Amino acid sequence: MSLRVSVAFALPDRQEVVELELAEGSTVADALKAARIGERLPGYAADRFAVGVWSRRRDPGTKLRDGDRVEVYRPLQADPKDARRARAGTAARTSSTRSRSGR
Repeated sequence: MSLRVSVAFALPDRQEVVELELAEGSTVADALKAARIGERLPGYAADRFAVGVWSRRRDPGTKLRDGDRVEVYRPLQADPKDARRARAGTAARTSSTRSRSGR
């Protein structure tokens, strides 16, 4: 029996989803190898990426089920909390044209 899974990854300029048919008992690592992630992501160390199944982080040794979507997660460019704080700090320094007294 075989499993049908997909492997998804995104770069800043493109996204790819690779459909695969693997043997029953295959793991996340097997799916990444079959999708040739190392070749598809030149310049990126494929073994340094975090991976998950259906938006939940998983170890490469996790066994897959039919219909699973393996996702490759790149490191964040910026910390979302820091970016939010920076935007909030900028907004607090700008003056409003609207009067606080309502006049």
